[in-house]
Amino acid sequence: MYVTLEPCAHEGRQPRCVDAILEAGIGRVVIASDDPSEKASGRGPGMLRDGEVKVEFAPGEEATAARLLNQPFRKHARTGMPLVTLKLAISLDGQTTTPEGASPWISGAKSQELVHRWRAESDAIAVGIGTVLADNPLLTARTPAVHRQPARVAFDRQARLPLDSQLLQTLDQSPVLVVAAQDSDPSRLTALRNAGAEILVADDISAALSDLGRRGITSLFLEGGATLAAAFDEAAQIDEVRTFVAPILLGGLASGSRRFEGEAGGAPPAQRRPVFRPDASRGQSPTPQAKNPASGRGTPGLPLHHAIKSIGKDALITARFKEW
Repeated sequence: MYVTLEPCAHEGRQPRCVDAILEAGIGRVVIASDDPSEKASGRGPGMLRDGEVKVEFAPGEEATAARLLNQPFRKHARTGMPLVTLKLAISLDGQTTTPEGASPWISGAKSQELVHRWRAESDAIAVGIGTVLADNPLLTARTPAVHRQPARVAFDRQARLPLDSQLLQTLDQSPVLVVAAQDSDPSRLTALRNAGAEILVADDISAALSDLGRRGITSLFLEGGATLAAAFDEAAQIDEVRTFVAPILLGGLASGSRRFEGEAGGAPPAQRRPVFRPDASRGQSPTPQAKNPASGRGTPGLPLHHAIKSIGKDALITARFKEW
């Protein structure tokens, strides 16, 4: 038997895998990757060996492929947090939003189809309140044969999510979680709860991710906007980035669009209050991954792997920064 993950030796939603293997009389099991969760950690292979089953672990490329296949599970097992994948779309002149009144999509039709597939593969989709107020998105996976819609998460420090937003008007499709700060207006939190939203109170990115992990969310697809993406980056909580570069020019900042490095107009960067305060804003520098055994392998700021491919007329740049 060949398996991508070591057979489990504990009972959860399903009976123990090792019992089924032993009862079937299988004499050899090749395992592509270990199970890092506390319930497993080598117990399954040990029980199989005790049952006189020959156990082997796949080497090299097969083992790497299996680990990458199970990244959301592995990170959640090791840290209690979901795997965070950031999706970006930019024009050739560095714009991340379209002019007011235009379609919010920068990337082409093929790229949009791929994004909806990624949504369907994720446990939850996250955006900042700025994106919600600007675009009033649904954040659903609109792709054929989707089995379940991902949860929708709005990072909304001051609980400003409009009660008539498409998110709250489509709770029959999937739940909405609002991540708000401790100092949010209690009346706004009550109104959102009464409208059907789940409220998650947290004052930094890491605390929010831990709470999402406790709710069983193992993969978070981060879609917008630039301020929230920067907060996740400062908190060292981005595992992978997928960036579409569209072959278009959107013009200067006077149109109301934004460059990735910050929002146009308004207060100077030092005076702007972020959508959500990352850990670093409390005077704590993110711990380098190499010094933190719970962090994924990798050097902060440098990808472990990157690739470029064409999606229709767009270029897709994928960069993986951590491996679990």
